[in-house]
Amino acid sequence: MAHKLRIRRGDEVVVITGKDKGKTGEVVRVMPSENRAIVKGVNMVKRHQRQSQTQEGGIVAREASIHISNLAIADPKDGKPSRVGMKTLEDGTKVRFAKRSGEVING
Repeated sequence: MAHKLRIRRGDEVVVITGKDKGKTGEVVRVMPSENRAIVKGVNMVKRHQRQSQTQEGGIVAREASIHISNLAIADPKDGKPSRVGMKTLEDGTKVRFAKRSGEVING
């Protein structure tokens, strides 16, 4: 079952566990049905690509998906991992905020 995720495309995230622990990157794609995300420059895998008319053959490095539970939003203030909360502003708009600093996360 897909859950409502607090990480969205374009967010700056920190990997909190696994082989890429400590790396940061931008979320390129989110797959809510699988609870996974693709992060730029994180969880790189080598793939053997067959040559075609448009693409060169060889070994290509690309990002593989990583589970959402292994990611945390980077705090807008200091870039350290933070949990995400929701709050309603005075004008009635709901926004996400970093629980570490209380800073509003853009987007």
